[in-house]
Amino acid sequence: MTQVIRNIIFDWSGTLVDDLPAVWQATNHVLVMAGLAELTLDQFRSEFSLPFKGFYDRHLPHVKIEQLETWFHARFKTVQDSIVPLPHAREFLEFCRNRDLRCFVLSAVHRDHFAVQETTVGFTAFIKQAYLGVWDKRAKIHEILSDHKLHPGETLFVGDMQHDIETAKHGGVHSCAVLTGYNSAAQLRASEPDLIVEHLGELRQILERTNLEICGSAPAEHPVVTVGALIFNSSRQVLMIRTHKWSNLWGIPGGKIRYGESSIDALHREVKEETNLDISNIRFVLAQDCLHSKEFYRDAHFVLLNYTCDCTGPEDVRLNEEANDYCWATPEAALKMDLNTPTRILLEAVLGKVAP
Repeated sequence: MTQVIRNIIFDWSGTLVDDLPAVWQATNHVLVMAGLAELTLDQFRSEFSLPFKGFYDRHLPHVKIEQLETWFHARFKTVQDSIVPLPHAREFLEFCRNRDLRCFVLSAVHRDHFAVQETTVGFTAFIKQAYLGVWDKRAKIHEILSDHKLHPGETLFVGDMQHDIETAKHGGVHSCAVLTGYNSAAQLRASEPDLIVEHLGELRQILERTNLEICGSAPAEHPVVTVGALIFNSSRQVLMIRTHKWSNLWGIPGGKIRYGESSIDALHREVKEETNLDISNIRFVLAQDCLHSKEFYRDAHFVLLNYTCDCTGPEDVRLNEEANDYCWATPEAALKMDLNTPTRILLEAVLGKVAP
C-alpha cells in the first residue's frame, strides 16, 4: 500500500551535515585519555553505534559516563569547525519546503554544538522543530508524532545509522537510510529500511518520480547499462577508488550511460565527473552481468562495459561526493586489495589470469 509523505524527520549527523571526521577525532581523544589506542576511521565506522552509551560500555566500561562526556565535548569544540553541509542536503530541504513537507530534526547532537553548526549550514529556516541531545531516539519518536499530530503512514524518518531505522520502526513510520554517514551499506541493509539511497539527491529524485509516495525499493524493470575503466597513469599504475555504495570496497570509476549517449562519451563524462581526469587510448576489455550483488547498496541488475585507458594530462585526482578514497597501485598490488567482485574480474582479465 502506498502513502503520500507529508512529514520528514531527519537525523542530523551524517544525514544533513558531515561531522564524521570531527566525531572520530573527539572519540579518539576520549580513548587516548582513558589509556586506549585510537581507532582508524574504518574501525570507528564499523564499531560506533547509537545509543552511544553502548559504544562506551563496550570500550570503556571502567570510566564514568560523565567523565567521557567531558573529554568528548572539550575536544569536539576544537574540531567542529570542519563540519559542512552534506552534498544535496540544502537542495533537498528546499524541495521539502516547495512541496509543503513539514521537517523535523531528531538527533543525539548536543544543543550547544548544534547551535554552532547551524550558524555554518543555515538550515534552521527549513526545520519546524529540532529535538536535540537525544541519546535513545526510540524514546522520543512517539512524542514527536504526538506533539505535532503526525500520521505515522505519512511520515518518513531519514538517517544514516541502524539506530535511525530502528527508531522509525519503533514509531511505525517509513524509513530511509542514506550512505552519507556512519554506518556501512551492509549494516544499513541488515536493518531492513524501506529505502536505501546513496544521498539525499537520490531520495529527492525518487519522491519526485513517485509524487511523494513511498513504494519500497522495487527493482527497475530493465537492466542498467554502465561503463567503467581501469585508468593507467604514466607509471603504469591503476586508479582505485572506494565508495560507500559498493560496501566501502575498492573499485573503478564509472557510471550509467545516458539515453542518446555513446558508451565512450559516457566513459569520458563519468571519469571526469568522478575523478577530474581526462583519458585517452580507450580499449574495451569485457562485458559483465552483475545481478543482485550483495556488495551493492540496493538490489540491481547491471550490464557493465569495462575498459582500460590512459590518463591524459595532469594526474590531479579530485573525487566528487560519490567516492571517499582513492589510490594508485600496480595492477598486481590492486588485485590484493579488498575489491568489489566486478573489479576483481576485470583486473584478472587484464592481467591474463582468466580469458576475457
